[in-house]
Amino acid sequence: MRSALFSAENLEKESTQPGMRLQNSKMLKIELNGEAMARVGSMVAYQGQVQFQALGSGGLGKFLKQKLTGEGVPLMKLTGRGDVFLAELAKDVHIIDLEPGDALSINGSSVLAFDSTLQYDIRMVGGAGMASSSGLFNCVFTGHGRIAITTKGTPVVLNVDAPTYVDPQAAVCWSANLQTGYHRAEQLGLGTLLGRSTGEAFTMSFAGQGFVVVQPSEEPPIAGSGAQEQQGGLLGGLLS
Repeated sequence: MRSALFSAENLEKESTQPGMRLQNSKMLKIELNGEAMARVGSMVAYQGQVQFQALGSGGLGKFLKQKLTGEGVPLMKLTGRGDVFLAELAKDVHIIDLEPGDALSINGSSVLAFDSTLQYDIRMVGGAGMASSSGLFNCVFTGHGRIAITTKGTPVVLNVDAPTYVDPQAAVCWSANLQTGYHRAEQLGLGTLLGRSTGEAFTMSFAGQGFVVVQPSEEPPIAGSGAQEQQGGLLGGLLS
């Protein structure tokens, strides 16, 4: 049988070292020998002896925070030995290595997988206040290990060495030590040219020393993320 489909670039990439690596720009491969964490529903194939356990948002505390904030990462734990292939709606996949002392703030919708050696928490974005009903909370990762994130298209990594402003839905992740704020677009002279489809017109500001990853697409706002709806979601989750 002959086809360009079977060319070397499409064949499974083998390695002698366990861990995560890119199979291609749209797919992550985890050579599992122990455990790892991944977004629920992201598995597209696997080989070997692998077990999958749904974890909600990674524990009761994070589950309650997710119900309250609308943010978080619906997780599953992968355990065993084998190869697991992950993808998310054909988005671009990128791997980031975190070293001790690093802290990365990332939109939960952009998290694909991460090493179980990493820790994360759901925190309010500094300076957000009640300016917007969505995008107020992010997942902050710390520790030593790898994390795979997704972007809609090829992103740009902005070095924050001057006041930097980004559409909240295009901001994928940033250095957690950066000072952040929310501003109405009118304050920057943008009027209704920038903002969310909900009619909210806000932009995020970043200051300090670090980076911001910006994707060339806007994530849709979280449905039902107003304060009253969030509280109702929390109550419903507790009663269900």
